[in-house]
Amino acid sequence: MIEALALTFRLALVTTALLLCGAIPLAAWIVFTRSRLRPLVEALTALPLLLPPTVLGFYLLVLLGPQTAFGRAWIALTGHPLAFSFSGLVVGSVIYSLPFAVQPLVAGFAAVDTTLLDQARLLGASRLRLLGHLVLPLSARSLITAAVLCFMHTVGEFGVVLMIGGNIPGATRTLSILIYDQVQDFSYMQANWTAFLLVVISLIALVLLYSQRRSILSEASRA
Repeated sequence: MIEALALTFRLALVTTALLLCGAIPLAAWIVFTRSRLRPLVEALTALPLLLPPTVLGFYLLVLLGPQTAFGRAWIALTGHPLAFSFSGLVVGSVIYSLPFAVQPLVAGFAAVDTTLLDQARLLGASRLRLLGHLVLPLSARSLITAAVLCFMHTVGEFGVVLMIGGNIPGATRTLSILIYDQVQDFSYMQANWTAFLLVVISLIALVLLYSQRRSILSEASRA
């Protein structure tokens, strides 16, 4: 279990970091753009919420395989396929958890007072400065929410991980896959402990999230 737990946490941390780096500019573009492509981008961003994990995992498996130009290019660069590897899990997890990063940030950015943004623009602030020094600090709650949701969604994902990574101990076997294996082997007591561990992790994450939200609201009220 320790090996699967370490792999799961490593995958969740890497996925969350990559998602926040990409979701922040994407969410800012969605909120502040006037492009006609906005509905399409929003739809593509939210698509993983509606697709069954096995469907998404299947298409990602095909994309990452040696039959595609992308898959062959990756093999030429690294010497090994992206599918059935930790790197492949990261790619799949980033795509699968993208809505959980973008949507809270979009809600937070959209709630920022536009008067403050207009005043900052009049003072000569660039878009990057607006985002880093005004929008993000005022959306701290949404940023924390996005990080927690991405982390926990990655910890609990099953279908995409199974399709892309298979079940390789120490490489792609996460906690959710471990539970599946334990049930398949009729090791219900072990599966119970593994599932209970996931419940505890999820509960701790939610408690931290709501505690952080309460502290942010308290500081805002004192200000």
